[in-house]
Formats: sequence, C-alpha cells, structure tokens
Amino acid sequence: MRILHIGKFYPPYAGGMEIFLKDLLKSLKDADLEVAGLVHHHLSGRATFRDEIEGVPILRVSSLGQLLYTPISPSFPLVLRKIIRSFRPHILHLHFPNPSAFWSLALSEARSLPWVIQWHSDVVPSTIDRRLQPAYQCYRPLEQQILKRAEKILATSKPYLHHSIPLKPWVSKCAVVPLGVDPGRLPSPEADALEQAERSWRPGCLRVLSVGRLTYYKGFDVLIRAAGRAKGASVQIVGDGNLRTHLQKAIHRKGLEHRVLLRGGLSNEMLQALFATCHVFCLPSIERTEAFGVVLLEAMRYGKPIVAGDIPGSGPGWVVRMGECGWLVPPGDVDALAIQLKNLAAEPGLCRELGQKGRENFHKKFHIQSVARDVKEIYEDILKSGGRVGY
Repeated sequence: MRILHIGKFYPPYAGGMEIFLKDLLKSLKDADLEVAGLVHHHLSGRATFRDEIEGVPILRVSSLGQLLYTPISPSFPLVLRKIIRSFRPHILHLHFPNPSAFWSLALSEARSLPWVIQWHSDVVPSTIDRRLQPAYQCYRPLEQQILKRAEKILATSKPYLHHSIPLKPWVSKCAVVPLGVDPGRLPSPEADALEQAERSWRPGCLRVLSVGRLTYYKGFDVLIRAAGRAKGASVQIVGDGNLRTHLQKAIHRKGLEHRVLLRGGLSNEMLQALFATCHVFCLPSIERTEAFGVVLLEAMRYGKPIVAGDIPGSGPGWVVRMGECGWLVPPGDVDALAIQLKNLAAEPGLCRELGQKGRENFHKKFHIQSVARDVKEIYEDILKSGGRVGY
C-alpha cells in the first residue's frame, strides 16, 4: 500500500504538526507501508529538492516565503502532479490547515484517489491577529469542498471535533485519532548536556520548562507575568519566532532576567536535557489555534507533570485529563497560573506522582505506534470498502 502525505513543512522545521508527520511516516514505514511526503521548503528561495529522512522520501517544494502563515509556492501543483504520477499512491493523506493541499481539487490525478484528511486545527478567528478573519472567508469554500470530497477525516481530540464549526457538516465521516510521539526520537541526553542543563536553572527554584514557537497564541507573555508573581519559579522558554524581541523586552521591564530565559532554538540533545532536569512543564497557550500540543506528550514521556491552559474546545485540556498528569488553568489568567506554580513548588511529592501517571499513560495512549496502527486500519478499511483505485 502506497500513501502520499501532503504537509505544510517537515523537520528540521520545528513545529508540532511537522514533528508528528515525521514520527507518523517513520512508524507507517515500519508497519510495512510505502510512504512519501510532499511539503514546502521551510527556507524561502530554495530550489525544490528530494530528501530522504529515515528511509522516507520527502519532496521539499520551493517557496517564495509566507503570507498569513501560509507558504507561497507557485510550483506546488506541478510537483504534486509529478509525484502522483511517479509514486502512484493508493491514498492521499492531507494534513490541514495547508492551502497548498487545495490543489488536489484541481488535479485529475489527485481526484482519482481516496483522501484522508488529518485535521490538525481549524483556521481560528483570532482576537490577537485580526488579519485571519477576512482571509478565512476566501479559504472556507475550498476548505468545505475538500472536506466534502474526503473519505475520512481524522480529528485529534473529542473536544476539538465537537467544537469545530468546519467539521460540523461532516461529523459522520470523522474519527478521533490522537496525535502521538515516537519516544525513540527522544534520546537520553549525555552527561555533559545534563550537567549544562542543571547549571542553567536558578538554584532552589521550581524549574518550569515551556517549548514552542514564539507566536501570538502560545501565551508566553502570560507565563512571563506569572513568573514575576511566583517568586520561586525559574522559567526557561525554548523556541524562536516573531515575538522574541517583544518577549525579551517584557522580561527586561519586569527585571526577570535572572529567572526567565529565552533559550531560542536548541539542539535536540539540549532540549531533552532540559526536559530531563525540569520539575514541571507549562503550556500557557490562550487560543484554539493550539489544537493539541504535541509537546505535552514529550513532557509525559519524561514523567513531568503539566500545567496547561484549559482552552475551551481544544486538545491540551483533553490530553492532560486523559493522561491524568497535571493541572489546568483558565487561558490567559496570570493570577491562576502564578498560584499554581506556587502550589507546585510546595508539593514536590505530588509532582512526582502525577509525572509518573503521565509517563504510564503516554505509553498506553499516545505512543506513535498505536496511532500508526489506527491510521493503517483506516487506510485498509477505505480500500476494502471500494475507495477509488490508485492512479
């Protein structure tokens, strides 16, 4: 069985959607499926080229840059047609949101195949980035056409499915398949990295790690303000993005340089060392654009308790409840987050207990192998039930 996945980007671009795609493709390959990926190059102006990562062919299509978080890639439809003709997939697996995947509607080669839609996130109207709402009015008709055309739609959590307006007309062909993580991708850090990580934390403080792109919906400004009120917290934020200067200024204004660090992008080994040495992981996201929070699964794998924003109709709260591994606070509530951090500093035993529950539930519910098994069964059911014959 040959499956072509169409995504937005692919590692080394560091995003939850991209990390999941990489883990899923490797796991599907290990399950004896022939898989390939078609994505945009994450660096603008680079030529289209064929890559191979862990035995999985990845075609990175040239991009002119991004507009409203969307890669601009005029050559994408031509490359899509070529890879369908050469790879001859039985199923297209489209990862959304990704406007370039709309080209599947226009190409006869793509229309001859059954489609599985991986619904990572709605395009969420934002109270912070108001450009998205008018742009979505152009996006929505194509979005509905592609959902109508899909054989199966995979939502990542029950709350997200139940609150998704775009998915509402298509609930009958939706299934909940949570995202997963490959623990084999998270190597045990070497002693030098662990020692360096230990030194980076402020002595005698609760060690709080947060990871993600420095962008509008992640709520890192909320975490910084909460750290200012939770005097016993040492916070490290790993990731880069367009809000880095803004967040650095906020840290400086509050005089928190000694307790709050923006670490930027780190090597995988150094990131794992911070996971290993932190006391608690915090995901302070404030909008439904944070649809799942793959990084929560990495924290669970390390046995770390979690504090996360309980965003209505989104996945992070569901992940924490399913994992029985932490605490939820109202999104954007600085006082509630600060109080929770203070409480955690006073209860190390409870932190360890919930962290252990999270580790156990990660292996039961969120290991990428179990996710890949579910996805493979969906592929098989589609083809058995008369899904369109491969091109």
